[in-house]
Amino acid sequence: MVAASALSATAIATLLWYAATLPPLDLAAAGDRSTVVLDREGKLLRPFLTGDGRWKLPVGAADVDPRYLAMLKAYEDKRFDSHAGIDPQGIVRAAGQMLANGRIVSGGSTLTMQVARLIEPRRERSLAAKLRQAVRAVEIERRFGKTEILDLYLTLAPFGGNLEGARAASFAYFGKEPKRLSTAEAALLVALPQSPELRRPDRFPEAARKARERVLARVEAAGIVTPDEAAAAREEPIPSARRPFPALAPHTAEQVVAEAPSARSHRLTLDARWQASLEHLARERAAGLSPQVSIAILAVDNETGEIRASVGGVDYFDAGRAGSLDLTQALRSPGSALKPFIYALAFDNGLAHPETMLEDRPTRYGLYVPENFDLGFQGMVSARRALQLSLNLPAVELLSAFGPQRFLSRLKGTGAAIALPKDSGAPGLAIGLGGLGITLFDLTRLYAGLARGGEVVPLRVKSLGPHPEEPRSGVLKDDPERSGTVLRDAPDGAPQDEGPAGLRLVEPVAAWYVADTLLGAPPPLNAAPGRLAYKTGTSYGYRDAWAVGFDRKHTIGVWVGRADNGAVPGLVARAVAAPILFDAFARIGHDPRPFVQPPGTITATSATLPPPLRHLRQDLPKTLAALATPGLRLAFPPEGARIDLSASTPEGGRPQLGLKVAGGVAPFTWLVDGAPVTGPIRRREAAWQPPGKGFVRISVVDAAGASESVSVRLQ
Repeated sequence: MVAASALSATAIATLLWYAATLPPLDLAAAGDRSTVVLDREGKLLRPFLTGDGRWKLPVGAADVDPRYLAMLKAYEDKRFDSHAGIDPQGIVRAAGQMLANGRIVSGGSTLTMQVARLIEPRRERSLAAKLRQAVRAVEIERRFGKTEILDLYLTLAPFGGNLEGARAASFAYFGKEPKRLSTAEAALLVALPQSPELRRPDRFPEAARKARERVLARVEAAGIVTPDEAAAAREEPIPSARRPFPALAPHTAEQVVAEAPSARSHRLTLDARWQASLEHLARERAAGLSPQVSIAILAVDNETGEIRASVGGVDYFDAGRAGSLDLTQALRSPGSALKPFIYALAFDNGLAHPETMLEDRPTRYGLYVPENFDLGFQGMVSARRALQLSLNLPAVELLSAFGPQRFLSRLKGTGAAIALPKDSGAPGLAIGLGGLGITLFDLTRLYAGLARGGEVVPLRVKSLGPHPEEPRSGVLKDDPERSGTVLRDAPDGAPQDEGPAGLRLVEPVAAWYVADTLLGAPPPLNAAPGRLAYKTGTSYGYRDAWAVGFDRKHTIGVWVGRADNGAVPGLVARAVAAPILFDAFARIGHDPRPFVQPPGTITATSATLPPPLRHLRQDLPKTLAALATPGLRLAFPPEGARIDLSASTPEGGRPQLGLKVAGGVAPFTWLVDGAPVTGPIRRREAAWQPPGKGFVRISVVDAAGASESVSVRLQ
């Protein structure tokens, strides 16, 4: 025993002397790794081939089944945890076997020596090559820990064809991560690297079976598996073909890799389970449509603006559907899908209320004569009912009152990319019924803004940082920065890690009015009512069908149509896109909580609304007295005033603020921060008791619908 130890020490000293004559160990010689795109939890969405066409996925000892590691050590290097790179006992055993049998029975190579060979491959199998491996093994042991050496082996070991590493082999042969392997699967992975081409299970299944049997026999003898486990493993069939690697979210994956090609790991906000489910949904529904029709789906987290699933098309490889195009980014006519924003802006600007009565009757606006989808008319309807039924004429009436250019500017102000037809000049009323182009990405983002109380935030697919379950080799770590992608860039200098910075489209009251209204929209056939706030849109010529809906937590947008913008007879959103939307929510989980009603909302019927809000009034009363009436002016308080409440507080009472109006047509209604504080009164003076100090916006509306507002500070 003492002699063996002395021999071992002498051998190691000699090898260290020889190591000094060799160039430094270059890990870069081990080659590149596959780029991987991961979901929010580190699950593999899609790997990419290396530059030389290999599958070489990042993997570490913590990412594989512990039973597999135990079997690997027992079969290849049972003293791995204790030796210093070479195993003198193993070398003596191998030499004795060669002398007894007249041929090489076992090579005496340790796992560390195999790593050395994989880093510096040599074609010749000579004593000199073996000596070099031994020298490098000692060098590797001095440089790295045992776990890191295992990481190197698991990443570099060949498994047949263009498969390198245990993780790539596990996906190719078993269709899963190597974290949970059966006894038979683990034994096969142990056996393959010894002769990867001659034991490929997809080409030489019998050779693979015999190699697996030898591993099972040895690990059974070592007590790592029980006889029953070994017997059951021998009955498992050998995989007869390679399985495809995961290819979820192909459009997004290619985009992020193209934007940061030097990074080898891209962590996204997508949820692999949602992504797979919604891709399957798109394929299911497309099977009942024309072969040229595709489907795009986008699912968003309302709170963060993070994209949880992005389906750019039905099948990436389907040329007939132009599958390689990301249709979430295609500019298309939204049909009626922009109507909620017409109503939201009208509500926000005091033009209307959900119970305001609108006229659904034939109306001409110059040369423009809009019609309803069914060519019928409802007469007088509330704004709520008009939006729920998607009536065109009331929406155009509101847009006319608000102004199409103003409407377009407000949408663009949120960052939405909107395209008008070429040579169209100034935007007209047709933009409210689909006379513009917008992407599913931006439309879904706008609807998520309604769910957020009127604040529109960027949608992002971003890095979440390192994750404890993300496969990463302890030695072959990426030096380039980890990548995160913003699908629509934030303004220069905007913070990316402090939560989403939003742009306000409307105030919370107007957003809630629209959300509450859309909850009452008629659901598609066989769907439960009142579950989703949603709206559909069908573009002119039956080219696009849209459905976008939201609950408290998520917003989902659906687009159906042809990638070449061709017409699809019978493509009606409520019959085609809406069922997909409801099915998508059923798959990811619907949030049943009601929308939070903000302060300042007016709960009333059409008859009990303040008179100016009962009807959409754009004209003054047609009397000479009315025509001669001076314009409405808020006389007190003035704009920007700082008001000392203590000066207007009666002894022992609450402070009162006097309000005064000049001009206009009585009666007058006073509002503070959008909420009425008086009913219609004919007096031109009123008093209001502020609840406290701070900034407030005071408004007055007269009988003709004219209004005036000021912002003041109470102190």
